[in-house]
Amino acid sequence: MKDRKQRVLLAAQKLFIEKGFAATSVQDILNESNISKGTFYNYFSSKNECLISILAHAHDIASARRQELLIGKDPSDIDVFVKQIAVRMEVNREQHLIPLYEAIFHSEDPELSEFVKKLHIYELAWLSKRLVDIYGEIAAPYAMDGAIMTAGMMKHYIHICMNHLNKDINRHQLIYFVLRRIEAIMAHMMETNDQLIGQQFPLPADYNWSNHTLTKETLIERLSSFANSVTNDSKAVEYIEFLAEELKSEQPRLALLETILLAFGDVFTGSSKEAEAKELAFTIYTYLKELKSSLNK
Repeated sequence: MKDRKQRVLLAAQKLFIEKGFAATSVQDILNESNISKGTFYNYFSSKNECLISILAHAHDIASARRQELLIGKDPSDIDVFVKQIAVRMEVNREQHLIPLYEAIFHSEDPELSEFVKKLHIYELAWLSKRLVDIYGEIAAPYAMDGAIMTAGMMKHYIHICMNHLNKDINRHQLIYFVLRRIEAIMAHMMETNDQLIGQQFPLPADYNWSNHTLTKETLIERLSSFANSVTNDSKAVEYIEFLAEELKSEQPRLALLETILLAFGDVFTGSSKEAEAKELAFTIYTYLKELKSSLNK
């Protein structure tokens, strides 16, 4: 994301939160970000698209942080799963997104509602996939039902605590509590072969359950391209050069690379490059896992 476009998004997000989405005009955004109308429409076709870009960027950041948490970890580790679920809540708080989601709900705008619906489906698909990681392939026919119940339980507990008990809830405590219930439910569904939605859930066409085929050459090329976009950050360039050289090695040092990949991702935390950097780090880690697996066969 270009730095100037990012500044426009930050200005628009500030106004949407302070004034409300409906009360904020394109002219308000122009004034706040000190750009021309032509520049705004070069980036976005409408105020709606500007808001969608804000939410999409936050979604990308959350997804990248979730991937980063898996580096060097067992996908079936329940503690990792809890931290990954919490990431979505953390990003929503950091980015002050709750008022924006509420504005979309009350606006009844079909374009915005469709986008939020798509994000919700992505979240359910991700939860379903991770439940299979936790409980094994035998859980696949029941995972979407489990995902829907997981999301529903957390949503309603948060709603009750915030709106009726007037208190915040410890998100990790909540997630562990819900997952303990889900563990029993998943076991019972598998034991009784009981499912409601099952694998009939219509995933978005662009939702990818598996990683693309990875090659050393592709990863080195991606690192080179990324380096060209962050030339002003000497520490990041140093990490990139190390990663590229290590990947070229006949026997990459996995443990060392894992450490560098985590540090590489941390350099960009909170920046406009965060999602891209952490997704790249996880992609490299996935390649190394596949390489190690093939060597052990």
